[in-house]
Formats: sequence, structure tokens, C-alpha cells
Amino acid sequence: MLDREGFRPNVGIVLLNTRNQVFWGKRLRTHSWQFPQGGIKYGESPEQAMYRELHEEVGLKPEHVRILARTRDWLRYEVPDHYIRKDARGHYRGQKQIWYLLMLTGRDSDLDLRASDHPEFDAWRWNEYWVPLDMVIEFKREVYELALTELSRFLPRTAHHTRYLRAGIRGRPRDSQGEPTIDEQILAREHEPNAADAPPAHDAAPPGTS
Repeated sequence: MLDREGFRPNVGIVLLNTRNQVFWGKRLRTHSWQFPQGGIKYGESPEQAMYRELHEEVGLKPEHVRILARTRDWLRYEVPDHYIRKDARGHYRGQKQIWYLLMLTGRDSDLDLRASDHPEFDAWRWNEYWVPLDMVIEFKREVYELALTELSRFLPRTAHHTRYLRAGIRGRPRDSQGEPTIDEQILAREHEPNAADAPPAHDAAPPGTS
């Protein structure tokens, strides 16, 4: 399902733990890492697509998370021609995405990378919020930066914000003067700051053991 400009509607998911670290997934049989994302099916709302993708890619159900915020508008990226099937070139340009910021209210053990028959990730870890963008495929980097910047306004206040982008450190963005992006942007929760390092990556359980 493409829009008139050739962009496929899609959702992206930034999943937080209580330390304001984000879920960072390693794509199956590759060395690249990314956030969960997926297409919006015909007749689905962005929120419905987000919950479906959340379960298919990381095994979580609506009761395991809480929505903190979403981006106001679509964020777009174009896919280079050599990544596009020959029969789709000239029609398909890329993705347009609504990004959601979620708080994990369940446990780490609720995550299951093999919840579907077509897993997206084979390992995962908790990463600092400002992920190193040089680990993200190049044509997605600008959208990642835009989404993280917009959603950072809604992080729980006790978090320590240090922003790592590309190869260096950049200053924190100023707070926007605009109105909140959705009605229920933040359901405030108090968390004790914790400077502990993120745990190592978690491998997916072998088939039949989850």
C-alpha cells in the first residue's frame, strides 16, 4: 500500500525500560541494529499496526507496555534504488513513519524474538537513548534523529540525557514550544537514576525452547 508519492505507511517503536534505555535489536543474520518497525496494513490505524508489530517482532502484548508519546506527523526516508526490487522501481520511493515511544511495564523475560514464524531479530540489548547513528543503515539515520529528538521531550524527568549521534557528542536540543503531540503524552512515573551500564545483548532462544 503506497501513497501517491510512493511512500509506504509504516510505524517505528522506541521501547524504554525504567532506566530510559531503549530496546536495540540486531537484524537476523546481519551486523546491523535497529528499532522495531513495520508496515501498516490496509484498514489498520497506526496504533493498531504498532501493537501488531510489537508482538510480531519482540513478543510483547499491549498489557506489557504503556504509550508515552508519538510523533505528530509522518517522518519520511527514501530507499536507494539498489535496495528496491526492479519491478518496484519508479513506483516505490521509501517509507513514511509514525514513531511511538513506549514504556515497558512488564519484565525483560516477556520479550520473545521468536513470537512469529518470521523473526526480525536474532539478538537484542538495552542501549542508551541516544543511540550511535553510525550503527544504523545510512538512509534511515535522519529519520532516527528526528524521531528521537521529538520524542525526547516525553522521557521521564529523572533520566540523564546524554546525546550520542554518529561519531561524536552533540548538545541537547532545546525544548520545543509547541503543543503536545497527543493527548496522553506522558503518564509520569518516578524512577531512581541508575548509572549502571547496559547489560550485554540477549540471544534469541533456539526454536522450540521459548
